[in-house]
Amino acid sequence: MNQMTRVKTMPTIDFSRPKGEKAYLAPDSIQWKVFKNPVALAVGGVAAVLLEFADARIRSGVWDHSIYKVDPIGRSQRTGMAAMVGVYGPKSVARQVIGGVNRMHAKVAGKTPSGEDYRALDPELLNWVSATAQYGFLTAYDRFVRRLPSAEKDRFWHEGTAIAELYGVTEIPHSEADFHRMMERLLPRFEPHPINREFLEIIQSGRAAPSVPRFLHRSLARAAVSIVPRAVRERLELGREFDLTLRDRVLVKAMGRLPEHVKDRSSPAWQAAERMGLPGDTAWKR
Repeated sequence: MNQMTRVKTMPTIDFSRPKGEKAYLAPDSIQWKVFKNPVALAVGGVAAVLLEFADARIRSGVWDHSIYKVDPIGRSQRTGMAAMVGVYGPKSVARQVIGGVNRMHAKVAGKTPSGEDYRALDPELLNWVSATAQYGFLTAYDRFVRRLPSAEKDRFWHEGTAIAELYGVTEIPHSEADFHRMMERLLPRFEPHPINREFLEIIQSGRAAPSVPRFLHRSLARAAVSIVPRAVRERLELGREFDLTLRDRVLVKAMGRLPEHVKDRSSPAWQAAERMGLPGDTAWKR
């Protein structure tokens, strides 16, 4: 079966129904505040992919068993939507969507180019993928949207437990220090690869949002590289051409702060709040 015949589509999610059904995460959670911001999700998501692709087992699993090669933007958008369902979706829908992801991952297995076996449901890989997403989204929000107090960062890490367990994650970082300890264990495995640069070229090209000027996409890509821990960036050999300039930083922060003030009534955060009988702008309140 070729890549094109394996294209999967994320079912359309109505975050406004069924009325009254709660989400796994509470409306006053830090995750509700972070996930409403599309810039934090974009920057954090790119950083998470770079951290995941550092490991040949994950890189091979994504490259060989998903539609990433033919539809990298679509694949990334569907992954983002799955994350949004976990935060804002009705519990019943979240279980359904995550269950589908788990069933798909159960079929993913193979060998890396060096001949090492991998399985998508390998606990070590599941744990790392979950941890990179948490780290990426939180760090992007903290750096480019709004600085968070240490107590709110700790809350964010703890809030991710319920969703991580639905994915079968067995080791859940409860702090950035926990994340770095996990990273240090895996660091000897990490390696540079052309796929990492190809991925960044796709991001910088602006294909994800053609209406946005290309120079903004370049700034977003550099912002993502800037939050990859230095030890990993060095392993990936992402050099000075990816350094975040002062201009980049100003642009990304301006983009990141805008969604904090412009309340999107069509967003999952707004619809989920109204589904639960709360004001639509709940996620925007501090």
